[in-house]
Amino acid sequence: MHTDTAGRRRLHRYAQLLAACTFLLVIAGGLVTSTGSGLAVPDWPLSFGQFFPRMEGGVLYEHGHRLVATAIGLLTIGLVVLARRLEPRAWVRRLAWAALGAVILQGVLGGTTVLLRLPDAVSVAHAGLAQLFFALTVSFAAVTSPRFLQTTPSSDSEAARTRTLTVAAAAAVYVQILLGAIVRHTGAGLAIPDWPLSFGRIVPEFTSNLVVWHYLHRWFALVPTALIIWTAVRIVRRHRDPWLTRPAALLVALVAVQILLGALTVWKLKAVTPTTAHVATGALVFVTSVLLAVRTHRLLRTAGASAQAPGSD
Repeated sequence: MHTDTAGRRRLHRYAQLLAACTFLLVIAGGLVTSTGSGLAVPDWPLSFGQFFPRMEGGVLYEHGHRLVATAIGLLTIGLVVLARRLEPRAWVRRLAWAALGAVILQGVLGGTTVLLRLPDAVSVAHAGLAQLFFALTVSFAAVTSPRFLQTTPSSDSEAARTRTLTVAAAAAVYVQILLGAIVRHTGAGLAIPDWPLSFGRIVPEFTSNLVVWHYLHRWFALVPTALIIWTAVRIVRRHRDPWLTRPAALLVALVAVQILLGALTVWKLKAVTPTTAHVATGALVFVTSVLLAVRTHRLLRTAGASAQAPGSD
């Protein structure tokens, strides 16, 4: 196994490429649902019995999504191969294998979604796993970065609370993403047709399950938003390292954009552009919160804990 610095940098750059391409896959998947193209190609794994059908209408979005997903799968295999050759840390190599397992399962869920004609549960699982895979690729890029390898955790009596907050924020964002996926795949996006009020009221009449899901998605958003703001303020005040303050500030900005996009999705009656942008920005909020949690756990440790040598874990 080669563990030279140049090899590790190649692995890190490759992981960055995979993460960037995965974001494009999230956008492609968002376009499939936003354009109602989920069953534009009714068979799987082929498309109308072909590898390359005519790319027009909904087929462009659905088959294009499949092509991007295939490329991501191949890139993930490459990540595992490179990690085996260039990464000495066993837990990081296992992270690459986890990403490969996730992308394989994601492909199976995608095919099942088509073959079973878009069942809500499978579609939501497909959307949720896509976000976890994106987070895995971003995490792998984070833990192979030169800064991560060169950082020695510092003693900080406030570290435990900060680390807990970052994890809680990331978890809350993921729950909100799942609620959004339920709203999206059950067709509840316009179950409440106004914003910020709901049928002109703060608490509407819950006349259907769709209204309930939509309302939950709106109001649970306050939980990750509050946790993100709390985390960002704490980091800026107490930890002040740009390695932490920059993603914290970015996270707050992304949340503001995401709230606006949520409103636009309703105001524009689920137009393709704001709806897809809402999905993509939600993914960025999630992976940025995960990145902040990873960096916080690397940089901060509780007072009295033994410091680790850079890159030794």
